[in-house]
Amino acid sequence: NLIANALKFRKPQQPPHIRISCDDRQPSHWYFSIQDNGIGIAPEFFGRIFMIFKKLHSRQDYEGTGIGLALCKTIIEQHQGQITVDSAPGQGATFTFSLLK
Repeated sequence: NLIANALKFRKPQQPPHIRISCDDRQPSHWYFSIQDNGIGIAPEFFGRIFMIFKKLHSRQDYEGTGIGLALCKTIIEQHQGQITVDSAPGQGATFTFSLLK
């Protein structure tokens, strides 16, 4: 879902660039990041995007149900991890999540 969203929410007329990385900054967890050059997300919406059926855009602009990020969060938390986002409008987004080793 995170990669699909990076492709879906790309800037018009600009090829998508997606960077996937992983590190083990803590002994107990792996940290994965998905970074894109898309349309970005305003910080005031960071909490809302992880709520089920919450969308920031109309269905005419971007297809989807508003389930994907909520499902990602649920799965990650079931594995004792966390997910965060860092973004700004027009600046792309970076989603980072942790999973137990």
